[in-house]
Amino acid sequence: MSVELRGFPPVVAAGARILVLGSMPGAASLAAGEYYAHPRNAFWQIMGDLIGAGPALPYARRLERLAAAGIALWDVIGACERLGSLDADIVPGSIRVNDFAGFFAVHPAISRIFFNGAAAEAAFRRHVLPTLDGRVLRLQRLPSTSPAHAARGYAEKLAAWSAIVAG
Repeated sequence: MSVELRGFPPVVAAGARILVLGSMPGAASLAAGEYYAHPRNAFWQIMGDLIGAGPALPYARRLERLAAAGIALWDVIGACERLGSLDADIVPGSIRVNDFAGFFAVHPAISRIFFNGAAAEAAFRRHVLPTLDGRVLRLQRLPSTSPAHAARGYAEKLAAWSAIVAG
């Protein structure tokens, strides 16, 4: 039986230019109350290599480093039903997306969106993009940092994710 889950509010500072979107936090993240909390998720290791926001830092310090780099975090899905942590287990009819129109109204400097995997991109393109009234955004999917996405090694993921710090 699936359970209704609710995601986190965005982590965003004034002047953010970049938004990294996941689909919906996994069980470890929901239990910890932190984005990308699963110890084998490569997100924080990648952020450590790119902007000094590595997993050895306390969570609050990692978020400060993201803010200093102009990077915001959020998820496409605000609530859904899912059993377990896999995106494939999300019940499609249960998806409720976050309020992106309101978010972009408050954070107009964000012009680049990077998706942490295919599920986040697909959900955004299906449920959110048609509602944005022609807002111009640069969208780019990056390989998922999830431990379930083992098709690419760390070096390959890091190389792809370096796009968020490139001009």
